[in-house]
Amino acid sequence: MAESLICNNTQSRVSSVLNRAVKQFGKKFMFDSDEETCWNSDQGESQWVVLEFPQPVKVSELRLQFQGGFSGKSCKLQGSAKEEDLKHIVDFYPEDNNCLQISFQTVQYYSSPSVITTFCHFFFPFKMPLWFRG
Repeated sequence: MAESLICNNTQSRVSSVLNRAVKQFGKKFMFDSDEETCWNSDQGESQWVVLEFPQPVKVSELRLQFQGGFSGKSCKLQGSAKEEDLKHIVDFYPEDNNCLQISFQTVQYYSSPSVITTFCHFFFPFKMPLWFRG
């Protein structure tokens, strides 16, 4: 199993929090390893998560879990080194269920297998199903 790159010094930002109820649904619940908690975004078609790592990292896979019925229908991952423009890494389409998913393995998406690409910033925008919009 791959080791998580998320650490105490990883900074995160999110598009919104459901009803601004940060104590109940805030971003801190994305990585707390508690099956009973989660980040809940507010309603709206486009939502996003930004992760900023304290040092450059090489991502080999992305594991995510949506609540069943509230899955992003089209997602993408973009990344950048410090103070550079975001680069497209991959589009992916998660299943609409409550299971942990390995959405992709990034090694196959880099432009050249001989180049090791590292990033400090990740931007993860996703579109929610139309019926979920407010």
